[in-house]
Amino acid sequence: MAFPISDTSPVNHQGPLPPKTDVVILGGGVLGVMTAWFLADRGFNVVLCEKGRIAGEQSSRNWGWIRQQGRDFAELPVMMESLAIWQDLARTVGDGLGLRQEGTLYIARTEAEMAGFAAWRDKAAAFGLDCRILGRTEVAALIPGHAAPWIGALYTPSDARAEPWTAVPLIALALAAKGVTIRENCAVRALDVQAGRVAGVITEAGRIACEQVVVAGGAWSSLFLRAHGVVIPQLAVKASAARTIPMPETFLGGAADEQFAFRRRQDGGYTIARSGAHDFAIGPDAFRHFGAFLPVLRTSIKSTRFGLAAPKDYPDAWSTQRHWDADKVSPFERIRILNPAPNLKLLEKVCDDFAKALPALGRPVIAEAWAGMIDTTPDVVPIIDRAPSIPGLVIATGTCGHGFGIGPGLGRVIADLVAGQPTGHDLGRFRFSRFTDGSKIEVAPTL
Repeated sequence: MAFPISDTSPVNHQGPLPPKTDVVILGGGVLGVMTAWFLADRGFNVVLCEKGRIAGEQSSRNWGWIRQQGRDFAELPVMMESLAIWQDLARTVGDGLGLRQEGTLYIARTEAEMAGFAAWRDKAAAFGLDCRILGRTEVAALIPGHAAPWIGALYTPSDARAEPWTAVPLIALALAAKGVTIRENCAVRALDVQAGRVAGVITEAGRIACEQVVVAGGAWSSLFLRAHGVVIPQLAVKASAARTIPMPETFLGGAADEQFAFRRRQDGGYTIARSGAHDFAIGPDAFRHFGAFLPVLRTSIKSTRFGLAAPKDYPDAWSTQRHWDADKVSPFERIRILNPAPNLKLLEKVCDDFAKALPALGRPVIAEAWAGMIDTTPDVVPIIDRAPSIPGLVIATGTCGHGFGIGPGLGRVIADLVAGQPTGHDLGRFRFSRFTDGSKIEVAPTL
């Protein structure tokens, strides 16, 4: 598969749309695909509509980490379940997922970082997670020959990695084999709401009658929902990453310090990125939700580069339509796949920091660079809930760049939410109303 996926990539799923189904899912990322997977297992007829290509946006553009470490503690039980589901998927789908259980390593340069790691470890111990604190000698054993001033680390050996370029597309092929209708290059323009509740969707290829809809549209979710009067505080930030040519082996899992992050790849190179760095283009929603995002802005302002305007037709561009007719071309058809230009200056700095810390490996040679738009919420945890104003509408968005790893677990949760079955987890932290019911915004751990 050529990468990055774009609107010129082959269309692999062209299933004919039925006139009626049980559930329509908007979005062919990991959340949408895995929700469809578990709904199919529960006997539901499902149609998954993707305006571009399966995993065309953040589900193929992430780092490939499947980590329990550093999670918000409301997410952690779901993530632990998700790891087990990833293992089941590898047995079902095959080695093409690239699943390897090699651990996650957060490395400290200061005592303050070590104190933060220890505080998170102490709380995580109650969940039975195999995380532990390492000292200098143990870090040196895991990353021999490093020259960085690392004083210790937080380590979770059971964490895993996989290959985002291939993983979700392969799962989607298996999903289609289960009988789920998948339609790429098919935007859902609007909900069909009758008598105040979901009665179907209007796609660019026609109407589908259904009783329930799951909006798992990533960075596009807020734009779609707002057109129906459902307002969520969601912004999109750009994150850049690169893959290197094959390099000598060091730590085989995912590792990060305050300067750079790397993850060993199946092809012998590394996926590299700047730790916590984002580009953010200011649009109407930035002003609309400024107050809600102020707490997280205080913690991330130093690592965020601000721009004056998003590219034309992006979800929060100044000129993007906020209202449209369902019988006309929608914003979701004007850009099939968000494919922003990577921040090459930032990635060159990552290469410098990598070479300085790991001199035995040499300076990385970038084989390919890309960027993705991450859908984020004010507290950096997702919204997983029914929309109270429109019965039959389920919101599943805002995974904040962490969705690849937790996607299978959240997919199972969302499927049971749709089915009206117990989800097995406390979803209070993910409720729709938390931004409007007077609750204090509690930002997730910034590890």
